[in-house]
Amino acid sequence: MTKRIVFTGGTGKAGRHAVQHLVSKGYAILNVDLKPLDQPGVNTLIADMTDSGQVFNALTTHFGFDGYNDGHPPKAPDAVVHFAAIPRVLIEPDNKTYAANVMSTYNVIEAALKLGVRKIIIASSETTYGVCFAEGDKDFKSFPLDEAYEIDPMDSYGLSKLVNEQTARAFAARYKADIYALRIGNVIEPHEYDRFPGYIAHPETRKRNAWSYIDARDLGEIVHLCLQKDGLGFQVFNAVNDTITADMPTEKFLAKHCPTTPITRKMDEFEGPISNRKIREVLGFKEQHNWSKYV
Repeated sequence: MTKRIVFTGGTGKAGRHAVQHLVSKGYAILNVDLKPLDQPGVNTLIADMTDSGQVFNALTTHFGFDGYNDGHPPKAPDAVVHFAAIPRVLIEPDNKTYAANVMSTYNVIEAALKLGVRKIIIASSETTYGVCFAEGDKDFKSFPLDEAYEIDPMDSYGLSKLVNEQTARAFAARYKADIYALRIGNVIEPHEYDRFPGYIAHPETRKRNAWSYIDARDLGEIVHLCLQKDGLGFQVFNAVNDTITADMPTEKFLAKHCPTTPITRKMDEFEGPISNRKIREVLGFKEQHNWSKYV
């Protein structure tokens, strides 16, 4: 039977690639967003995730007109993927960014679990590692950045994602559900690889992203793998590609550009400073779009 997935924020930069990938894998998708998505076979329900009533309604609506042929009201979906958010600082005032991202995530998780859904994937962020939107030049505490790192953002966006992870942890414990939080790296679409020569020539510009990234298409595969993997309870996964965006081995590069930051374990030759070891070992992720193929 085809799995029915409600995907919030599927019109966004990351979401639209993930939705396209999930459709190719045979999922039935309802996109819930403030703007429509141009994706054949995917209906968009316009809804505000900060309104709990709209969220409950969105999770119990037909995916399209063909649903009326079933002869009964729609049931809750098999899983929910929640990407909807104000996607960074400096788009809306800080208080709105924080409030919208925190309440939308609370509303989605609460509604899904109370309706019987037991698999939820939420978008967290590399910004939780505290450097991306930090004031001034802040150093990371250690490398590699893995899921056990003590996250410490100082900005409204990163803080909202930290809170969302804690919200997910609490609900997963209460309902004995699977909720996986993806700490998504800097999302790179296929047409954006022309930026990489500049990144390599000026590595200082990539410190805030920890010289890491996620190809939007590989992110779609990570979401698919999360949907396929059951029974893990609450989990955090770094959603990044394998390698550092630099032209020298990782440990040598970090010694040059972050000389006072300790490296806590032996790193692979070109391993990304944000480690994706967990998604490779637990979910079986194998990247398809390493940046070096396109530059």
